Amino acid sequence: MKAFVVDRYGRKNGVRAGDMPVPELHEDDVLIQIHAAGVNPLDSKIRDGEFKLILPYRLPLILGNDLAGVVVRAGSRVRRFKAGDEVYARPPKDRIGTFAEFIAISEDAVALKPETLSMEEAASIPLVGLTAWQALIERGQLKQGQKVLIHAGSGGVGTFAIQLAKHLGATVATTASAANAGLMKQLGADIVIDYRKDDFAAVLKDCDVVLDTQGGDTLERSLQVLKPGGKLIGIAGPPDPDFAEQMGASWFLKTAMRFLSYRIRTAARRRDVGYSFLFMRADGGQLAQIAKLVDAAAIRPVIDRIFPFESTQEALAYVEAGRTKGKVVIKIR
Repeated sequence: MKAFVVDRYGRKNGVRAGDMPVPELHEDDVLIQIHAAGVNPLDSKIRDGEFKLILPYRLPLILGNDLAGVVVRAGSRVRRFKAGDEVYARPPKDRIGTFAEFIAISEDAVALKPETLSMEEAASIPLVGLTAWQALIERGQLKQGQKVLIHAGSGGVGTFAIQLAKHLGATVATTASAANAGLMKQLGADIVIDYRKDDFAAVLKDCDVVLDTQGGDTLERSLQVLKPGGKLIGIAGPPDPDFAEQMGASWFLKTAMRFLSYRIRTAARRRDVGYSFLFMRADGGQLAQIAKLVDAAAIRPVIDRIFPFESTQEALAYVEAGRTKGKVVIKIR
């Protein structure tokens, strides 16, 4: 099968188009013919080796972290899917590889795709949808009447998270450029802060939850807008000891993560708020709930561009430039 492959970590090595064997099917797996794949900043970070300590992949590695397609075969113990089902998924972190014609993944990670969406639209959702769901609902426990700040509202995670937070009944603030303010309002943002000229920490206060996609200085200043007991959830790091525990990290890695997150955790404690790092996990059950929201028109995908499969390298470069509105998708079939 055709695929886009990483042979050696590092931006200058890039990805190459090549032929790879069709993956083997385990008894709990479904083999999916991929019609479309979402492109995420995570893909470039994996290619560059930024996660090699916490995600020790064997090279050569097929890149790609979300998909929509059709089940062509089901393992002997699969009960929920059959050949011909139209599905979407974020593969488990140790079985990525959606920039390819086929993928085999456990049925637990898969859901029937939203009926109202095309393959390309459906492929744009899994990674950002699960990130927003796990940040706002699981970690943040966001409720009606609460106030949330979502950083970088025009990005893939942001466009989804704004709509989910609004569906939950929260007051939604976001940071975006003035050019994207109209889109932010359409998606449900109540307060749009122009990050180029306004300081969000001077504008906002008493937030219950902050979803940070930026890290660094933005992450630290986000503590200032939270009320006591509020929650800061970061997806750009630094990883914390709880994350190290979840992934069963070695003593060395646990120590490193404790050290890396010490400053932000200490600053959070001083303000009587919580900090946690989220590395989204695959979850077919949550994707099934997201599909219901999409089919009920509570959430719509926001797609910036669709690239043909042979232009996968250009799609990665476009996402890396950091100016996308919503998601970029590769059309494979």
